[in-house]
Amino acid sequence: MKVVLGPNRYGKAETRVVRVVRDGAVHHIKDINVSSALSGAMEDVHLTGDNAAVLPTDTQKNTAYAFARKHGVGEIEDFALLLARHYVGSQPSIHHARVEIEEYFWDRIPVSDGRDERHSFVRSGREVRTCVVHHDRDGRTTVVSGLRDLVVLNSTGSEFHGYIEDEYTTLKPTTDRILATAVSARWRHVPDDSPSGGSRDFGESYAEVRRRLLEAFAETHSLSLQQTLHAMGERVLNARREVCEVRMAMPNKHHFLVDLEPFGMDNPNEVFYAADRPYGLIEGSVLADDAPDACFAWE
Repeated sequence: MKVVLGPNRYGKAETRVVRVVRDGAVHHIKDINVSSALSGAMEDVHLTGDNAAVLPTDTQKNTAYAFARKHGVGEIEDFALLLARHYVGSQPSIHHARVEIEEYFWDRIPVSDGRDERHSFVRSGREVRTCVVHHDRDGRTTVVSGLRDLVVLNSTGSEFHGYIEDEYTTLKPTTDRILATAVSARWRHVPDDSPSGGSRDFGESYAEVRRRLLEAFAETHSLSLQQTLHAMGERVLNARREVCEVRMAMPNKHHFLVDLEPFGMDNPNEVFYAADRPYGLIEGSVLADDAPDACFAWE
């Protein structure tokens, strides 16, 4: 039997970079987590242990730090593009670079004692902004922005009925339930040279996509979480020309009505038990009908 080397890549995972911009007494923070993965002419390192084609993962870590100082950290997509293009452009053995970045948000703590200093922050919720950039030596690039752990809840306006019932079904149909989920969404940007054009301001794009996702969640009378997922993706695609595909994973964070009859009390949809597992997991994608093919897999 002949054994051959299959697809492979290597890199530095989860390099935490915190960049402080000091604008006099006012400070600004960028808190990011950078992961890079490189592939190309790497046969020798696998087959014979020859490291001549390998850019060490420690070097990749140091590059993230150095670029944060040299170029600053603006929108995470722009920083990921900068790193990916550097790796491919500077090393002949590297044919493809994948850079993934997570961003953690901090809110400024207001002060009330009259001081001008503004350098105190509090971590903002659980939501994390994400991006994945792929770039290769042929100049092909894919940019995928996203977010995760965006926890949302509708206290009414959600139903679930008309589903398959067999001998194992115990779930009761309902026309009024709590609908809650933690949205993980990723959206693919059209290429720079696409006829559909669109914004290349990734900050504006992120804020507007997030707003459309929340609007659709709040404004959709839901008969299923699948319907809500589609409505959210559709709202984004109809509003943002720079986005051609949205992929979402939405766990159903179940809220079960508590039976208070043993205590002589009714429960008119007021007291619930919030279960953390098991949970339904709804996943899907929504595409523009003229969406260009992705250059690379999203992962």
